Amino acid sequence: MRVYYSDHYTVPLPEGHKFPMEKYRMVRERLIADKVLLDEELFEPELPGREIITLAHTPEYYNRFAEGTLGGAAIRKIGLPWSKELFHRSLASVGGAIGSALEALEHGIGGNLAGGTHHASSSHGEGFCVFNDFAVVILHLIKRGMIHRAAIIDLDVHQGNGNSAILGANPDVFIFSIHGLGNYPLVKVPSTVDIELPDGTGDAEYLSLLKENLPVIFEWKPDIVLYQAGVDPLKDDSLGRLALSHTGLMERDRIVLAECKDRGIPVSLALGGGYSKPIDHSVEAYVNTYKTAKDIFK
Repeated sequence: MRVYYSDHYTVPLPEGHKFPMEKYRMVRERLIADKVLLDEELFEPELPGREIITLAHTPEYYNRFAEGTLGGAAIRKIGLPWSKELFHRSLASVGGAIGSALEALEHGIGGNLAGGTHHASSSHGEGFCVFNDFAVVILHLIKRGMIHRAAIIDLDVHQGNGNSAILGANPDVFIFSIHGLGNYPLVKVPSTVDIELPDGTGDAEYLSLLKENLPVIFEWKPDIVLYQAGVDPLKDDSLGRLALSHTGLMERDRIVLAECKDRGIPVSLALGGGYSKPIDHSVEAYVNTYKTAKDIFK
């Protein structure tokens, strides 16, 4: 299994910043320590050029972010202070998503130990998301003629408003989202299918809704599934407000990945959100996603 990582792009954040940047390194180290992945399965992504990023984003936004000339309000909307390191890190995250999708098309599954940046829209970033990796990947693969139709399965606790803003009108893209009704973003952009959950939803209700609604995606017959496997539905998550257990999250992943495997549909994994305190609980859940993937795609 080929998995891409970019945690070597160190991004300076102010002391006490709420975004847990260290989780990416911790996930990679834990995957190796637990022998879920081997060293030779990890790859550094290529940094995509401007012409690839601007398939999904406006040239003005790309240029201003690259040059560090976005205004203060635009930076606050992203929620991360601008730096050249953040620019390179954001490119690497998209590069990992591209590499993961290409691996999935060739071998059935690929992974990116970053990404799932589903809040970024064409002309701005928000919610810790600079460039929208899924939107770039889908438009890039379609332009190259490698796919005709793509599905996004977005199970992050926060609705992917950026995915829908960029891709929602595209008839060749199916966007499926299960997320918290009262959680961020306040204004949600409709997906193809949105399932909105009240605070405190636990394993049984969540998994029942997933099983009931998942078949519609596969009936649409996508050429690839991009799976946003955020672990912030976890009960311990500081920004989640749902109540899934580690066992429930693993069953969620098993349902999605087994369905892709059984139907012969390539699936590309993105890490997505995870904000537990301590962050070790999110790290454990991310590692469990890869344990599940390895078990299914033996």
